[in-house]
Amino acid sequence: MTIDSVRGAPGTPGVAEPELIQLLTPEGERVEHPDYPLDLSAEEIKALYRDLVIVRKIDLEAVALTRQGELGIWASLLGQEAAQIGSGRALGAHDMVFPTYREHAVAWCRNVEPLKLLGLFRGVNHGGWDPAEHGFHLYTIVIGSQTLHATGYAMGVQRDGVLGTPSAGATIAYFGDGATSQGDVNEAFVFASVFNAPIVFFCQNNQWAISEPLERQSRIPLYKRAQGYGFPGLRVDGNDVFACLAVTRKALENARTGQGPTLVEAYTYRMGAHTTTDDPTRYRLKAEEEAWKLKDPIERVKAYLVRNDLADAGFFEGVEDEAKGLAKELRAACLALPDPRPLSIFEHVYAEPHPLMTEEQEQFAAYLASFEDEGVAS
Repeated sequence: MTIDSVRGAPGTPGVAEPELIQLLTPEGERVEHPDYPLDLSAEEIKALYRDLVIVRKIDLEAVALTRQGELGIWASLLGQEAAQIGSGRALGAHDMVFPTYREHAVAWCRNVEPLKLLGLFRGVNHGGWDPAEHGFHLYTIVIGSQTLHATGYAMGVQRDGVLGTPSAGATIAYFGDGATSQGDVNEAFVFASVFNAPIVFFCQNNQWAISEPLERQSRIPLYKRAQGYGFPGLRVDGNDVFACLAVTRKALENARTGQGPTLVEAYTYRMGAHTTTDDPTRYRLKAEEEAWKLKDPIERVKAYLVRNDLADAGFFEGVEDEAKGLAKELRAACLALPDPRPLSIFEHVYAEPHPLMTEEQEQFAAYLASFEDEGVAS
């Protein structure tokens, strides 16, 4: 069985792969799909390529900073750039995103400064961006819980009575294949279905939930789970930025116009470790990684641009230089981030003073004061 087939349960034969929506092959050849037409100009394609290259460079810089002790941890998106950029660039101004902790490229599409992401993983802030300003909620560490938050938000949009109007916004919730085994995700599916909520569930199936393979999550393709809840599900090539853009764009439009939820399974692969505390060589084969390298989301767009004479060497060199420059600036800015005051952990927890919080703050202040003779400031 190849890695492109759906893994069956242990000890059972593999199930043939279902239709995979694809608009750009790994070799860089454009293909058409009757349900997902996509007309992009040369400049739009070059912009997508630029996005892919920059977010990968940011991601690699963050990994390096973690290895050097400058970040506490980092969840790499390596290999999942197309799923995130494609879906991220499909978003409208009024849409709201509920991410996990790996959607760095979607954050880029929503104009969240990469430094804000690094500040979170450096431990100097709790996120640092305004979700309302960017249409992008704070990162969620608890696996799958953001799908319930997103469903509730979508139901609120529905009750605002704006669906079908120019100001209508859809909601999109990102999660991984492992999260589909969580109760929160399944409860979100139930609520979204029965209330016909304007939401897109975007599952980045990167094949591994930390060290657990896909067959430990489901005996059927993940997108087929939507049938049991009564809404559409589909599988898209998660390494194809064109297909991810077209599929997500249509799913979001269906949500905005009152047609309810959609489950999008972006079939991709996590090329790196689950986080920088993980060692993937302990649980998966090198041959599997090598096979997926041939489907690299950046290289296939580059191949398309070259094949169709839409970009020259100068363009690719310019994008690479820009990405390197941004990474250098990001590193310097990260290292310059000031450490927060210890007592700042109590700030912005509640909108108004809270008795228990005040008591705990006073206790912690007294504890810090006990070290003043040793030169420890609060």
